[in-house]
Amino acid sequence: MTDVLIVGGGPVGLMTALGLAQRGVTVKLLEAEDGIVYSPRAISYAWTILPGLELLGVLDDLIAAGHPIDDRCWRIFRTGETIVYNHDAVRGITDRPYNLTLGQDVLAQVVLQHLERYPNVTIDWGTKFTGLTDTSGKVVVRADKAGTPVEYEARWVVGADGGRSAVRKAVGLTMDGFTWPQRFVVTNIYYDFEKYGWNSGYLVDPVYGAVVYKINLDGLWRFTFAEQTTQPLETVSGRIRDFIQHVLPGDKKYDLVLHTAYNMHQRTAATYRVGHVVLAGDAAHITNPTSGFGLMGGLYDSFALSEALAAVVHGSAGDEVLDRYSEQRLKIYHEVTSPISSESLRLVFNSADEERLERDLSVLRERKRDPAAMRKFLSAPAALETPSLISGRTLTQRVADSRP
Repeated sequence: MTDVLIVGGGPVGLMTALGLAQRGVTVKLLEAEDGIVYSPRAISYAWTILPGLELLGVLDDLIAAGHPIDDRCWRIFRTGETIVYNHDAVRGITDRPYNLTLGQDVLAQVVLQHLERYPNVTIDWGTKFTGLTDTSGKVVVRADKAGTPVEYEARWVVGADGGRSAVRKAVGLTMDGFTWPQRFVVTNIYYDFEKYGWNSGYLVDPVYGAVVYKINLDGLWRFTFAEQTTQPLETVSGRIRDFIQHVLPGDKKYDLVLHTAYNMHQRTAATYRVGHVVLAGDAAHITNPTSGFGLMGGLYDSFALSEALAAVVHGSAGDEVLDRYSEQRLKIYHEVTSPISSESLRLVFNSADEERLERDLSVLRERKRDPAAMRKFLSAPAALETPSLISGRTLTQRVADSRP
């Protein structure tokens, strides 16, 4: 019987496995796919989360695999006004004043390489979770591996299997909240935005709003816009062409590498713990990605959960610490993740109210003149963190403790 069985081999599942493995916990991870799958989703990680990645020993490799970005902009499509922020205001409080950019599949691959160093972790790829039975002494997990039923026994189960989580459904939890009337249309394109003075950031407009972000140093960019979910998916490629042609500056000669579309939600389970089953990442809560708080929120789940669950496994903490994990992560979703993400979506994609837009832009402009206000804004993602449920110390404090 393994100490912890994790369902889901995405970034949150892998990161949780690494945090547990480093604390001497035996881990079995199940993933329905045959390996890490590319998905054009999260690509940016705020400076506030970098200490957590440093504590796990993966930050240097992630920086080598991705690239730092110092600035972020809001470009108003109708007027051409561009408001550019940099990280100068936080240079005095961090030695890494930048956001890290890399695809979530690359992040997962780096974490997997680190996991492979630990003999107390095994991964069963191509293994689909089908159900579980939670008894007082163990959890029996049922799965399908290449058409063959298999069973596993574990003391604890972590559901990190995404927004359609089968683990969450198996313990009787639903996702409460709502689905936005807009879907995101995501494209990866080669185009020299920088030649025309564009930075990574947002294009603000009620019709032509977009998130524009440089993916890598080879000139590949993520260009994401929103459309009503009533639009037929089978004709989305034509709308992509029309949208990009209308919005791009310059010669408009771009190379479309891939595209996908997905609905956006603001939803959460009512609790993230049921018996010996704990949820993390999108299996627990989902948000529209305009602020980039989806995967970051999931990684903060992982940091808090892996430490707390390891303490429970080793007997140095009672399992009530997992109730505190659930309570605190749920509170952060309601008070930080969802409202900030929703406000970002409103500003970028739903800015038809010109008076309100002007107020929003006034705030953006004023921050550039007020270092304290800028520091507060750039530090907002730190509110996604739950300080250690064991020691009460923040990730930054723990990094400082670990350095010579």
